[in-house]
Amino acid sequence: MNLDTRDPNRLTAWAHGGGCGCKIAPAVLQRLLAQVPAHLAPPELLVGTATSDDAAVYRLRDDLALVATTDFFTPVVDDPYDFGAIAATNALSDVYAMGGQPLLALALVGMPIQQLPESVIGRVLEGGAAACREAGVALAGGHSIDTVEPIYGLAAIGTVHPQRVKTNADARAGDVLVLGKPLGVGILSAALKKGLLDDDGYSQMRRWTTLLNRAGTALGALPGVHAMTDVTGFGLAGHLLEMCRPAGLRACVDGAALPVLEVSRALLAQGVATGASGRNWASYGDAVDLSALAPDVRATWQTLITDPQTSGGLLVACAPDALAAVQAAFTAAQGQPGWVIGHMETLTDGEPPQVRLRP
Repeated sequence: MNLDTRDPNRLTAWAHGGGCGCKIAPAVLQRLLAQVPAHLAPPELLVGTATSDDAAVYRLRDDLALVATTDFFTPVVDDPYDFGAIAATNALSDVYAMGGQPLLALALVGMPIQQLPESVIGRVLEGGAAACREAGVALAGGHSIDTVEPIYGLAAIGTVHPQRVKTNADARAGDVLVLGKPLGVGILSAALKKGLLDDDGYSQMRRWTTLLNRAGTALGALPGVHAMTDVTGFGLAGHLLEMCRPAGLRACVDGAALPVLEVSRALLAQGVATGASGRNWASYGDAVDLSALAPDVRATWQTLITDPQTSGGLLVACAPDALAAVQAAFTAAQGQPGWVIGHMETLTDGEPPQVRLRP
């Protein structure tokens, strides 16, 4: 007897978390990875696990390297086509974030086959395939299993010139920080699960989560771009810290310049937020300085900068004289130049890397 009473027309009802909000918390992940034995890293492996980067990079020859990544998650929306498109867009972003061009993808599919109609599962696959077509990526196969929760994503392969690889580790003092998409998607996803997201809010959510981060390929060709990543499940502050720590720098973020979806602000004022935001803060909040903010707004900003972004924007650290070229690349790829949100600065002796938010 099938005792599962979850609504087959609401994909989010099948998931304990959604999108990049279902990532393992940063602190827990760090403890788990610490248990993995050290492994042989051949010289051809240009980017591996050392810097928590978005994808691995393996040099094939002096002018060609492979970029390899995988990304998948549980439903962040109820529409199956949109779920597939968002998950595929998010997975391809990891190739773009390394400065690469995605070429090939394999679908990763886990579905409760006896509970979800085949028509619903088919639409998830259609949405993923559509995102791949838009990116010019060959969806060449994949793997599927019968699972309790719906899962969809991609294993993606791309290429990049070894001298154009962008990691999150090479930011420099004085670099300008540019963000490619607004924050607040996690709040929208939480509102959707609670039945509080209106049509306009959903439209904004779909617009940004299905927008390919294809600017990354052009950004990889710019020498003035020193570091790059994409903002996903660990929130803006978490991914900024991944830039700060290897470079030994502080990220100084201008709160007034941060792009935030207005519908997210309104929902946050109503108390809507994700559980992942709290887990993120518990993992790295001691490295985030909010002391410059008025006490009555700190909780709001804390939630916004820890909000998990599903298929979030590229985060770029570039030399000031490269800013015009960076914004031109964003404009050519997605119709807007990105947002200048702050800069990287030198630490005083003995000061740990951190993110500082100012009004």
